[in-house]
Amino acid sequence: MIQSSGLRAWLGRQQRTSFAAYVIVAAFGTYFCMYAFRKPFTAGTFEGSAVAGIAWKTILIAAQVAGYTLSKFLGIRIVSSMSPGRRATTLIALILLAEAALVLFAVTPAPWNALWLFCNGVPLGMGFGLVMGFLEGRRLTEALTAGLCASFILSSGVVKSVGRDLIVHRGIEEAWMPAATGAIFFVPLLVFTWMLAQIPPPRTEDLEQRSAREPMSAVDRRDFFRRHKHGLVALVAIYLFLTILRSVRDDFAVEIWRELGVSGRPSVFASTELVVTLLVLVVSGASVCIGSNVRALFVALASMAFCFALAIGLVFWRHAAGLDGFAFMVMSGALVYVPYVAFHTTVFERLLAVLRERANIGYLMYLADAFGYLGYVVVMVVRNLVKGNVDFLTWFEVVLVSLSFASLALTIYVARYFAQQRRPTRASLTAS
Repeated sequence: MIQSSGLRAWLGRQQRTSFAAYVIVAAFGTYFCMYAFRKPFTAGTFEGSAVAGIAWKTILIAAQVAGYTLSKFLGIRIVSSMSPGRRATTLIALILLAEAALVLFAVTPAPWNALWLFCNGVPLGMGFGLVMGFLEGRRLTEALTAGLCASFILSSGVVKSVGRDLIVHRGIEEAWMPAATGAIFFVPLLVFTWMLAQIPPPRTEDLEQRSAREPMSAVDRRDFFRRHKHGLVALVAIYLFLTILRSVRDDFAVEIWRELGVSGRPSVFASTELVVTLLVLVVSGASVCIGSNVRALFVALASMAFCFALAIGLVFWRHAAGLDGFAFMVMSGALVYVPYVAFHTTVFERLLAVLRERANIGYLMYLADAFGYLGYVVVMVVRNLVKGNVDFLTWFEVVLVSLSFASLALTIYVARYFAQQRRPTRASLTAS
């Protein structure tokens, strides 16, 4: 990727506000466009014949998620060990592979075209870690990452709206719609990725307040996990549950909206996620104001626990008070995305700043993501093996209550674990 020495030097001289604005635009735009190569196909109904008793759309979703899951396991090594200079070029190469898979999906007859959605998911799964590598280890990381995370909340609804518009109003065949949507966003993706490549490395004051983020070898990864395994396993379990909740709500939004009795017009996806995005941004970005790494970590865990408790009560509220469908989708989205985004913006970033060991967010995020998506694949299979006609809305509510309860208990455990772990070296663990 071509770099502009003048632009990099200019960015290095900027104050926090202007620097943050540039980085957020670049990161938001890059990942927003990347979603156009992953999510638009879920806006189709794909009401073909079931295969082995499993709905065709469910097979397509599972195929892509399986590829995405494999990518997360590969990313534990690839993303965590990648040097900064190779990130932007690798990102473009992965997107080209993903678009090629969508074209092959369109020209290959069913059911064999499901294989190409698997191939589409493999390169896309490493995109987030590559983008995140430009943002971590800075005093403004939470604010920068909140802007990045806003993209995958908002973009999912927008690209599905674009996909539905191509089918309903532009006459694009359902099989070609995913590739056509990706093509629309490819040139903007190039522009935003070039902007990312111009971002200079963290400044000296960033390294002093947070910690240096260096590529990790296999020995680094093994030793880091061994030292903190109990807390990491619990965090990965919480992230697994959040991934399941987010994915169920996102991938079956069309069906859930229909069962809530709300019109399935294309704009409903974007309008709902816009409200959720604004709510999550306010909560997640505010953590940058907390100077102490220890305090910020535990405030994030407390906010997660609060969201899990509210999510449990939300379902009972809908049945007892007849909560409006639009309000239910907005509130459920916010209560899932606030803790989900907290992992990306605060939990892992501040945990590394507290521990101050040789590590990076790429390793922690892909460790969590790998098992998160693996769990979602299992849930997809189990859902279709369950006998009886269980509607998607009821399924979502059951999953929301049960996993929120489990996550609440695990969050309390994580807080106690890291509180006990840091006590012997309290002075050395406070970074601010």
